[in-house]
Amino acid sequence: MSFKIVLQGSRQLLEMIPPVARDFARETSFNAVPHYYNGEGYHYHEYQGSPLGSCSCSTSESSDSSRNSFRNPWCVCLVVCIIVAALGIGLGLPLALNPQMEPQTPQQRLEAVRRLLKETPLIDGHNDLAWNIRKFIHNKLLGLNLSAISDQEPWSQSRWSQTDIPRLREGHLGAQFWSAYVPCGAQHLDAVQLTLEQIDAIQRLMDMNSKYFALVRSSNEILEIHKQGRIASLIGVEGGHALGNSLAVLRMFYNLGARYLTITHTCDTPWARGANSQDKEGLTPFGHSVIREMNRLGMMIDLSHTSVNTAKAALNASQAPVIFSHSSAYSLCNSSRNVPDDVLKLVAHNGGVVMVNFYTYLLTCNETATIKDVIKHINHIRAVAGINHVGIGAGYDGINMTPSGLEDVSGYPRLFAELLADPTWSERDITLLAGQNMLRVFSQVEAIRDQWKLAAILPFEDVLPPQDSPCSYKFS
Repeated sequence: MSFKIVLQGSRQLLEMIPPVARDFARETSFNAVPHYYNGEGYHYHEYQGSPLGSCSCSTSESSDSSRNSFRNPWCVCLVVCIIVAALGIGLGLPLALNPQMEPQTPQQRLEAVRRLLKETPLIDGHNDLAWNIRKFIHNKLLGLNLSAISDQEPWSQSRWSQTDIPRLREGHLGAQFWSAYVPCGAQHLDAVQLTLEQIDAIQRLMDMNSKYFALVRSSNEILEIHKQGRIASLIGVEGGHALGNSLAVLRMFYNLGARYLTITHTCDTPWARGANSQDKEGLTPFGHSVIREMNRLGMMIDLSHTSVNTAKAALNASQAPVIFSHSSAYSLCNSSRNVPDDVLKLVAHNGGVVMVNFYTYLLTCNETATIKDVIKHINHIRAVAGINHVGIGAGYDGINMTPSGLEDVSGYPRLFAELLADPTWSERDITLLAGQNMLRVFSQVEAIRDQWKLAAILPFEDVLPPQDSPCSYKFS
């Protein structure tokens, strides 16, 4: 409630006090006071006495007291008390109804964000730390101190390293999807084995740091671990080439804890087209079987890195909401890795979520960006798809150029505090962006799984024709 409204209320109270004469030559005693106001005038009743003795603040029609007096100090005191009471009610009522007033300063907004992130887990859709572990130390974890790698070689000198435990805690991260990624060069070779090794590395890394992390497999577990003050950790397999064209491998990845599959990466697979492809087909019949099997398993379909036609085909085929785990808005930066507006609208219709990436080349299409550029992409996706369909998928440790203000995983609260400075963003909006949207999608994917299980839908057994590869056994 503004001070202007309070003053208006005070003036109304003053107007309800009967008018008094401005000639204070005489004091008069009053024998009538207002009883109520009916819209036309005051109705009076007889006043039978006053605890204030000779104090009088009413009007009289007696011949000698026709003039009103306002000199008695009790009357002045009464009016002042009324004004003070009105101000107290005007200022106190909004505090009583809404004890958490809108934060005004940057520090207040940061404090509000920290409070919100204690209540709602911040869920980031994509982090490539596991691939850096493979590149830098070949998955030899025994000597790795994840609390101190920012001070150690080669991490300290790498532009690809933005993640460690102290910065994760400073960033108030609640849940992280860790990417089990292998390059497209492994397709038709040892991609399945390498992916299994990456899943193993993620699991061991979480076990070694169980004070701060816990590997989870469901949306409910995310909430449970967040309440404990630890980071809920999930696995996302990045690239459909990791399946080796096998639905059985997909099922085994799920059993090992993988909860989304990015169905393509920079390369096409025999059943789906990647981001740079112009193929109009998008998904082959086997690709549709992959989508159905993921729906049956309760595994999220990730469309980052897919072609537009693949994304549209998957959106049409899936009965569960989909995600873009680390993509931004094509209208603001025309990278093939970003999501066009027509696909954003399909995501909204599907119930999915687009998780904004922090790579500068996906934000501004050049080497520099700021926190405000990230906000532009968030606001654009919100405007086109709606507040229920936008999230965060920074892509840290898989990017070598980050926006100023969001250089590493410690910066999330600064992003949300900047958004709170915009009057069109409420605290509830922040919680949706931070994690509630992703939690909703995850739980809806699980609900589809449970429905299919009740319907006794069995695993799909479609296969691709044998690939012409010297690395394939004759019975593959």
